[in-house]
Amino acid sequence: MTDTSEPARAATIYTVARHAGVSIATVSRVLQGSRPTSPATRQRVLRAVEALNYVPLRAGRPLATRHEAHGLVLAGLSGPYFSELLVGYESTANQYGQSVVVVTGEGRNDIVKSVRNLDRRVDGVVLTHGALDDTRARMLSRSLPTVLVGRPPLDGCDTVAVENATGTLELVSHLIEHGRRRLVFAGDPAHAHDIRERYAGFRAALERHGLAEAAPPIRVFYEELSAAEVVSAIGEPNCAADGLVCANDEVAVATMALLTQKGVKVPDDVAVVGFDDIMTARYMTPGLTTVRQPTYELGRWAAIRLHERIQGRTYDVHPQLLPTTVVVRGSCGCPMDGPEPPRVWWRP
Repeated sequence: MTDTSEPARAATIYTVARHAGVSIATVSRVLQGSRPTSPATRQRVLRAVEALNYVPLRAGRPLATRHEAHGLVLAGLSGPYFSELLVGYESTANQYGQSVVVVTGEGRNDIVKSVRNLDRRVDGVVLTHGALDDTRARMLSRSLPTVLVGRPPLDGCDTVAVENATGTLELVSHLIEHGRRRLVFAGDPAHAHDIRERYAGFRAALERHGLAEAAPPIRVFYEELSAAEVVSAIGEPNCAADGLVCANDEVAVATMALLTQKGVKVPDDVAVVGFDDIMTARYMTPGLTTVRQPTYELGRWAAIRLHERIQGRTYDVHPQLLPTTVVVRGSCGCPMDGPEPPRVWWRP
């Protein structure tokens, strides 16, 4: 049968208004920050913008609007998380016609110095977790519009984050439903706000099911080099875990590989789960059960919120939380259905 349907058209301010059930003037006020709107109306408009993947055209803005330069401050670029966040941010900034100055640093002093040099080069800044402490971030927000990503809210800043605790609670509850009773968390809650929230979700799930931790959290950094320490810890007599909840997929994937090398079967001997849903997770054998977080959207919304801040919006700065989804594969003990089709991360 021949498909006679018309190709999908790019969303316009009119389709956003229809989708949200508001006037085009209201959509314009929300996106340009020209006048306050109610929180409920603003959320309807933002949900419509997200659903339709709408980005306002520069041609539709007042001529007086000047070109924006954004500073994006990352703790590093290693690992899949920051690379996908960067793609989401830069693609959206590009659609707005904005330039992005990316700052990274291996040490906190490097980042502090680089951010200090940004002050006269950009119109606003985004700070991810691990980039500047709260005191410096609060000071920076007094001179530049500031958006925080994956960090606790601060007065004077916008915050964009994901639902870490809820996703982890659902993930751990799924493990418990498989009969796992000796669960341990691999990650240091003191390292980052996201990890702290995931550990809180882990603890909440155990409490809900009347269980105790098999052992205190294995306090490792969220990178693949931590796998050796994790494997060593779960082999200790005082641990004897039958379920391992890793702070992120990078630790989980590396730990699974190392366990396999040592003759430990996943999930027969120990179930392993992660958080992020990186590409490697679906190509493991067995595939990694994890929580999918919308990292691309995290970057996209950070760019949108900073643009709003630069345009003058100072009201309605409640944290914006993006939902997460549990993705079930074989590492938790569920039947494996074979490899999944690739997902397309890049978006027009």
